[in-house]
Amino acid sequence: MNKAYLLALLTVLFWSTSATAFKLSLKYLDVPQLLFYASLVSTVVIALILLIQGRFKEAFTLERQDYINSFFLGFINPFIYYLMIFKAYDLLPAQIAQSVNYTWAIMLTLLSVPLLKHPFGKIDFIAMLICYTGAVIVSTHGDISGFKTLSLNGLILALGSTVVWALYWILNVRMPRDPIIGLFLNFLFSLPLTAISCLWFSSITDISLKGFAGAVWVGCFEFGFTFVIWLTALKLSNNTGKIVNLIFLTPFISLIFIRFFLNETVFISTFIGLAFIVSGLLLQKTAG
Repeated sequence: MNKAYLLALLTVLFWSTSATAFKLSLKYLDVPQLLFYASLVSTVVIALILLIQGRFKEAFTLERQDYINSFFLGFINPFIYYLMIFKAYDLLPAQIAQSVNYTWAIMLTLLSVPLLKHPFGKIDFIAMLICYTGAVIVSTHGDISGFKTLSLNGLILALGSTVVWALYWILNVRMPRDPIIGLFLNFLFSLPLTAISCLWFSSITDISLKGFAGAVWVGCFEFGFTFVIWLTALKLSNNTGKIVNLIFLTPFISLIFIRFFLNETVFISTFIGLAFIVSGLLLQKTAG
């Protein structure tokens, strides 16, 4: 197995821990605290990577408009997006929040129609139906009355986060930047926002060691470090499509961590629903 595949599989492994890490961290931190400390750690990690690469100064030699764009993108992600997704995880079982959030690629297709003037064909429509059917199966455990036991706010936030994430990627297409430098600037410019949010709605100092450890894990392996590994895997690969397909392993591996570290009962309906979602995403991918 070549280096590209090894790095991609390492990425899959790290991202598979995200749902569990979110839920565990939220036992000891509230949402603003987790966002601030995870963002701070991610900013430091990416800065160190740029220093090691000898590219740190590049981040401060851009045009004024690039910094305005970076502030705007940083407001969307990580600030708004992770406020929403962390709160969704706070209100929902991890397996449900993760599965619903995984439909973001279909939302990207939907938003690309009006914003990027992309066509929306029959296969895209079928893929959308398959994905959202899967999301309903996961959310209800296969019984439509299951909606009554779930947090409506949590579901709205999980679905809403897919809109924010898809919008973020569409705007990235329109604002081409070096991805690692762009990610660093996004987190750097979002820090004042996450700090103000933490000071206003919570406490920036009253955190436990376990909570901080959780934020460090999220900052390293959900945010910064893993993203760089993923970009490196794509750069080294001579078949990007096969590398990208490995990401579809993530939600299924994640269920293992959810079961053994969170002690959530993982329902058969979750596997079935995720199979629908991933099938829809794969179908949509072939259409693209």
